[in-house]
Amino acid sequence: MKKGRLLALILAIATVALIAIGTIWPGPSAVALAGGVSLMQTSSTPEAAVRNLANEIGRRAWEEAYLSLENKGEFSEQEFERDLTGSYPSLRTYAALDGFQVLPQHATADQAQVELRLRWSTVVGDFEDRRNLQVLRSGGRWQPVWPLVKEPRVPPQVITVNYLRWDVIYRGPGDDWGAQDVETPHVRIVDMHPIQRAAGVVVLGELLNEDVVPAYVTVRATLQAKDGSPIASEGSFDKISHLLLPKQVTPFLIEFPGTSLSRVASIRMDPVSQLISASADPVIEIQNQKLNPAPDASFTGQLVDQSGEVVNIAHVLATFYDKSGQLVWVADRYMDRALLPQTPVAFTVPIPEDLARKISSERAIVATYSQDDRW
Repeated sequence: MKKGRLLALILAIATVALIAIGTIWPGPSAVALAGGVSLMQTSSTPEAAVRNLANEIGRRAWEEAYLSLENKGEFSEQEFERDLTGSYPSLRTYAALDGFQVLPQHATADQAQVELRLRWSTVVGDFEDRRNLQVLRSGGRWQPVWPLVKEPRVPPQVITVNYLRWDVIYRGPGDDWGAQDVETPHVRIVDMHPIQRAAGVVVLGELLNEDVVPAYVTVRATLQAKDGSPIASEGSFDKISHLLLPKQVTPFLIEFPGTSLSRVASIRMDPVSQLISASADPVIEIQNQKLNPAPDASFTGQLVDQSGEVVNIAHVLATFYDKSGQLVWVADRYMDRALLPQTPVAFTVPIPEDLARKISSERAIVATYSQDDRW
């Protein structure tokens, strides 16, 4: 898809910016990256050995990181790198290490258990990778044992696909059609209401593509005071599925940080649509959906790519309702690894604890971004 390549370009540019900024994530063991310079310690303790490894990962010094491992004979340097960056282009490919934490668990004279938490930044937010490392002592030096996570390999096969596709032909400069052109898709906001959160005002809602053609959609909200003057205006960015097939519904969530709902007299909503070429493939099935109550309230399940195409980025959007069917909350989760055909991948979408008791049901959709290459 052209949109997939555009997203990849945006992510790559954002990654370069993130690496240049070198943001630090504070914690019990703060990241030791400063302007791309490694701040190494001697590996005289298990914690120091793991910190050095995390620094080398942050600098993408794969050879140095690989050579520091005690169990490097079990896999290649390329397999180690793919474990951290993904075997196929994904959010991991374009992520920059924003920080890490080293949390000692227990230790003896010759071995230790250390938890390493890697925090990665992307253009659509952060994700965390937790690894429980065994660290072994060899002479006066400690070396981590890396718990390699191998992605499943899809066996050679033929997958039959039968899906709808919409192509758009616009009026060219030499066409004698007068002012005639393809009409913009008709979309409509079917639900909208604001709520007050600690961080500010949040506008929740749902948007319907009521046309018979696909639409690229976005929503903009403007908060207005009693005198009609605008307080703030924000648009939907990632808390929405921008591509809607005919009759599809997407949730949206628009945040206004630092704003009080008591100041708002009205809200002007501006849905925007654009006709776009699209297909109903790939099909992503959501299996084993479950609402998990507080504490640690969440919505969990598994994504299964039913097509023969590798989905580079999958975006889970969940809409939550109360017993009366009233919209309560919208939450999302980007998958940090690519989805392989016919391979289930688990996901978890956190739910705010104070809203969990109000939620009775949910509806989930998956937005996808893929490269043109097919299996």
